[in-house]
Amino acid sequence: MTDIVAPLQATDCPRCGKPAALCVCAALAAIDNRIELLVLRHPQEQDRELGTAGILCRQLARATLRTGLSWPNLAKALGRPAETRRWGALYLGTRTQAPAPDAPPLLALDAEGTELPDQEGALNALEGLILLDGNWSQAKALWWRNAWLLKTRRLVLNPRAPSLYGDLRREPRRESVSTLEAGALALSILERRPDIVTPMLEPLRLLLRKYRDSGARPKTPDRRRRRR
Repeated sequence: MTDIVAPLQATDCPRCGKPAALCVCAALAAIDNRIELLVLRHPQEQDRELGTAGILCRQLARATLRTGLSWPNLAKALGRPAETRRWGALYLGTRTQAPAPDAPPLLALDAEGTELPDQEGALNALEGLILLDGNWSQAKALWWRNAWLLKTRRLVLNPRAPSLYGDLRREPRRESVSTLEAGALALSILERRPDIVTPMLEPLRLLLRKYRDSGARPKTPDRRRRRR
């Protein structure tokens, strides 16, 4: 069951969590995922309008969204016992560790950031996926403040297309995508279900259409935003 520990404001839609004018309930999918998802959201990530972590978790049968800076271990963050080594964490790392454009769309790395020789074996061994929600500095803080993340299998995405945000957010690296896009792509690969990507991204497409139609623009473009 999806577990979202995050306060809603009085004007937010109780189902999708977005402001009423940006409600995306009509596009929400219902995905029965095998790989469990855990999203750790930095407490200063306050993007109510364009943020996607809540939308991602609300579409999945097995997903948890936690807001905070640190947890003593995976079990505390997840709310139940879990084998840390059977979980993967999406984390971009430095530019020097960026995957080649022709590399697979999801890569498993060792502790030094080198691609593992047995990619299929490493990915097939995972039973859970962790995403860090926030801009680059916030995601980096979450990574280093939770030492137990180093015991998970580090993963990096190598998406074939740029983020749907387009000109609404400037992403400094081609691998940078929203939390929703990262989760949808990673789950589709881990579960070998490419068909789930399109329905999972429909709420984001609707959100961006409504946002653009409203004439709104991000108040302060954050060029440091570097997702997952």
